[in-house]
Amino acid sequence: MIQSLLRHRHRLLVISLGIVYLWFGTLKFFSGLSPAEDLAKDTIRILTFGLIPDQISFCLLAIWEVTIGVLLLLNKRFKVIVILALVHILFTFTPLFLLPAVSFNMEHMYSLTLVGQYIIKNVVLFSALLYVYPEAPIAGDKR
Repeated sequence: MIQSLLRHRHRLLVISLGIVYLWFGTLKFFSGLSPAEDLAKDTIRILTFGLIPDQISFCLLAIWEVTIGVLLLLNKRFKVIVILALVHILFTFTPLFLLPAVSFNMEHMYSLTLVGQYIIKNVVLFSALLYVYPEAPIAGDKR
């Protein structure tokens, strides 16, 4: 059984990423269910200079995440989807800089709040996305 899991570990990782994106994205379609709702709305409001209403921006975020999740699960448009997921993950780090009081315990700057921990765990997702990103063959490589 372990050998079978090891043989399919790349696909299992992609499926895991797809499930996480699909789950977290789906929660965003229902007001109050996503633990990141206020954080995401506040961050997007800052990034867009308040030009996009919160409900619209949050719905677009939900669509983006669900699309990534579904296409990862279906193994469709893989390279493009991984790039879109990497862009998404990079944006998830912006509250660390834009909203430091929400991310860090201000008495002990290196101590993360629960929100900060929620953000920092995305380092693992970022690394997993880099791992599954399909490499282009190197010119002259016969492998």
